[in-house]
Amino acid sequence: MKALGRHVLAEFYGCDFNALNDVELVERAMVEAALEAGAEVRECVFHKFSPQGVSGVVVISESHLAIHTWPELGYAAVDVFTCGEKVDPWEACNYLTKCFGAKEVVAHEQKRGIIPASYLQAAKAV
Repeated sequence: MKALGRHVLAEFYGCDFNALNDVELVERAMVEAALEAGAEVRECVFHKFSPQGVSGVVVISESHLAIHTWPELGYAAVDVFTCGEKVDPWEACNYLTKCFGAKEVVAHEQKRGIIPASYLQAAKAV
């Protein structure tokens, strides 16, 4: 059975404090990462925390990119979820690695939407 989507969960370590603490830079990097991966950007919401940190999401036609930063630790939690064949979530992760100056990235991919055959048959009946 083919998966409906690919979800990359990434831990970015050793990132630049200023990059992770700049809401405009983080938003721009996330949007550019989505475009670099071949996604169609729909909406963005980003928030700057006090005294530091940024959280945000880029909604794409193919799903989403999300980030939560801890600049004081040089750490960012990133997830890139894409559906379909057109968008490669790894391209977005690689782009963000460069943008944030990450010294180390630990990431894994989870296949999403592998529907058991019994549910596919039930859906056809509806």
